[in-house]
Amino acid sequence: MAEEQHSKAQEFEYKAEMKQLLHLIIHSLYTHPEVFLRELISNASDALNKVRFMQVTDAQVHQPDAELGISIDIDEKNHNLSIEDSGIGMTRDDLIGRIGTVASSGTLEFLSATKGGEKKMDGSELIGQFGVGFYSVFMVTDEVTIETRHADPDAKAWRWTSKGEGTYTIEEIDRKERGTRIFFKLKEEAKELASEYRIKDIIKKYSNFVDFPIHVGKDKVNSVAALWQRKKEDLKKEELDEFYKFVAADFREPLDHLHLHIEGRVNFKALIFIPGEAPMGYFDPREEKSLHLYVNRVFIQDDCKDLVPEYLRFVKGVVDTEDLPLNVSREVTQSSPVTAKMREIITNRVLGLLEDWAKSDIDRYNDFFRKFGNYLKLGITTEFASKDRIVDLLRFETSKLEAGKVTSLKDYVANMGEEQKEIYYITGEGRDVVEKHPNLEYFRKNAVEVLFLTDPVDLFTVTSLPEYDGKKMVSIEKADIDLGSTQTEGDEAEALKGKEAKDILTRIKEILGDRVEDVIESKRLVDSVATLVVGDQGMDAQMERMMKMMDKNFSGAKKILEVNLKHPLVKNLAAINERDHESPVLKDSVEQIYDGALLVEDNLQNPMDFVRRAMEFMEKATRG
Repeated sequence: MAEEQHSKAQEFEYKAEMKQLLHLIIHSLYTHPEVFLRELISNASDALNKVRFMQVTDAQVHQPDAELGISIDIDEKNHNLSIEDSGIGMTRDDLIGRIGTVASSGTLEFLSATKGGEKKMDGSELIGQFGVGFYSVFMVTDEVTIETRHADPDAKAWRWTSKGEGTYTIEEIDRKERGTRIFFKLKEEAKELASEYRIKDIIKKYSNFVDFPIHVGKDKVNSVAALWQRKKEDLKKEELDEFYKFVAADFREPLDHLHLHIEGRVNFKALIFIPGEAPMGYFDPREEKSLHLYVNRVFIQDDCKDLVPEYLRFVKGVVDTEDLPLNVSREVTQSSPVTAKMREIITNRVLGLLEDWAKSDIDRYNDFFRKFGNYLKLGITTEFASKDRIVDLLRFETSKLEAGKVTSLKDYVANMGEEQKEIYYITGEGRDVVEKHPNLEYFRKNAVEVLFLTDPVDLFTVTSLPEYDGKKMVSIEKADIDLGSTQTEGDEAEALKGKEAKDILTRIKEILGDRVEDVIESKRLVDSVATLVVGDQGMDAQMERMMKMMDKNFSGAKKILEVNLKHPLVKNLAAINERDHESPVLKDSVEQIYDGALLVEDNLQNPMDFVRRAMEFMEKATRG
């Protein structure tokens, strides 16, 4: 294809991170090279959406009557392939800024981690995550050429060429057509893609619902179906699943969907999906994409965050309204009463769907909650209008349920004993950790159910939920917990008491000094000798660990050491204390008890002393 060259091609060098990205994509990223075509079609669709937006907002557009579409030509004999669109095209600056640099922050870190784990990613998992799509073409070719002309009437045309190595070139060319053409010769190992049948099959698999016609040769391949405009009864599950995969850039089926046709104070149609799995950009606002906004079937935004509250941003789909202007900006969307009303309706419908699952399809709801429950937990920290509904959707593992089983706060309260006045919980890094925690011993012995809060986000949840149904949420790691009303009879008779109890507690406090806030008798311990608990102003152990991760100098508040006065070891130490107040065995034993309590909380700073004392005790115990 010969074109007049206006000036010598100018060579540019990729930045170092761009070279790394290209190397990783070509050698490590995709397990299915065919997805390069989906990526290029997705880019072409974006370009067509942008030029259509220019047209409907009365902007001056080069070749305003050009048909909006994508055409793919294949030279099966020579293994050449081209893809061309009549979209918005690119300027010289676009070619440098969008094609010559990394598209998104976090891209290289993600890809490097993927490579470091020696795991090849299916490209289906990455579309829309980092904007790396165009570069995937280098999996199937050694050299790519882009010829493009921007839709601005005065724009020049440009050719961009690169072998995906260290450099690329840009030169001005004569091109009359608006839009972009990408062409290349397939590598020997990718030559099976140089087939009309194969290309059509890939398009139907990945790009069937692109909102513009895709022609391979003379044949239109995709369906171009705005499913949200059709009646609910006319839609088949297969169509909905494929549409979800397209609009959500996912390769898995959704859990379910909502099909909305709303008329009244606000008018809109929507197809909203609950994904089957959490997205890879979990809780990352840079990577998370939610609902697409259309106005009268004209694409406006691919991530209209204002259509759902933050805690529902995992939903995917399309919302199409006639009540917003076509030239609506993100700022106008944010402040529009139309958007606010749509958000209210969508939120109510999504919560209603989840509530229906929670009542009539418990397995499906619990599966959903395992994957997306953290969104809802964070929701109660920011949402006020629907807070009560969100709280009733929360689920927790407990001390009475086998691993994997969960309960709601409503059911927890319904199962409380008559004497129990508070909702108890314990925090920790996992069920296996909290199940073995000494602070749980009393509750297990007395069949009092305790919520297991093992997710970091749970700490923020309980902070925003001081009570439920009039019952206070109480950490069993707090020193001021009231266990008197349910204390098992007979236990007190076995414990040290009077002067003997006071003396050993005082001596332990003297040995530990200002490392602890206080040393007191424990009512919560059954089998363990001691535990560290939090004072009124202190943080849960899990929260302290999080704070230390963020700030190495964070020390936290002093803890209270609770001692089990029924434990044989404490009774032995009390007897030693009466005989010899300065006994080295007494001192070492107290240090060992304290370090053991720190070890349980994963806060032991000097394990060598703990190990040394343990060896000394064992040596003495094993002497003949």
